[in-house]
Amino acid sequence: MTVSSSPDTLHPHIETKTWTWRGFPIRYTTCAAPTRKTGKLPVIVMVHGFGASSGHWRKNLPILGETYRCYAIDLIGFGASAKPTPGLEIEYTFETWGQQVADFCREVVGTPAFFVGNSIGCIVVLQAAVDFPELVLGVSLINCSLRLLHDRKRATLPWYRQLGTPIVQSLLSMKWLGKLFFDRLAQPQVVRKILLQAYHRPEAVTEELVDIIMKPARDEGAVDVFLAFTRYSGGPLAEDLLPRLSCPAIILWGTEDPWEPIELGRELGKFPTVAKFIPLEGLGHCPQDEAPEIVNPILQELIEENREMANG
Repeated sequence: MTVSSSPDTLHPHIETKTWTWRGFPIRYTTCAAPTRKTGKLPVIVMVHGFGASSGHWRKNLPILGETYRCYAIDLIGFGASAKPTPGLEIEYTFETWGQQVADFCREVVGTPAFFVGNSIGCIVVLQAAVDFPELVLGVSLINCSLRLLHDRKRATLPWYRQLGTPIVQSLLSMKWLGKLFFDRLAQPQVVRKILLQAYHRPEAVTEELVDIIMKPARDEGAVDVFLAFTRYSGGPLAEDLLPRLSCPAIILWGTEDPWEPIELGRELGKFPTVAKFIPLEGLGHCPQDEAPEIVNPILQELIEENREMANG
């Protein structure tokens, strides 16, 4: 079931809607210029990173929506989507989120789409593309999460560097301590400091952006989702999924990302399924929000190239 809300006042072609998935409300935003026949437009589905939401694509939807039919979805557990209890009502894994994206394409979008992800959203779209190849036309990964805290990644570190993460994860599994940590973290001034680390352009860290991150953190269940993901050290890595793709992948990477070093990211660009690796000079972890004037034209060009390859 899909319920529409009122259009965005600044961008009347943008609508925020709710889709029911597995009995849970899922929020998404859509945009397509009404002057075009939306049924014939190529489709883009955008997936945010950890702690973010569809609002992280607010600078991309109105621009890309002039040419394509665009959707940005809140993964379950994030944004304005439901936050069911981890382990009891749902498992927060990339397989779950990949299934959510696939079902969204079937039930809401109604056609195969180009997938665009940022950070852990890249792993989500890769998982969806691998598990449901009939639903994806191409994949664009923006500063893909390298999952450096993954069990297999930690196993390659010297023994003394392997100890810290499991200890922290064990401590955070204590509900009172985990909640205390989350409450300290979910403060506007703390969120702003974290964003100023992730973004290379400080002027892009606005009050609007801080509010986009902060608002879902106040929802019931947000702390449980946060703690569940901090303890999630398994699941797939990008290097597991990229070789299994049946469609082309494009990777964009901000050169100043402090969390996902581009030197390591370039290794992903060596997989045969990656058509292009594009460094974005002077940008951080979320280039689509930090510099949409750079990212939007690149995405448009890459999608058109993929369409030509598919038609050719």
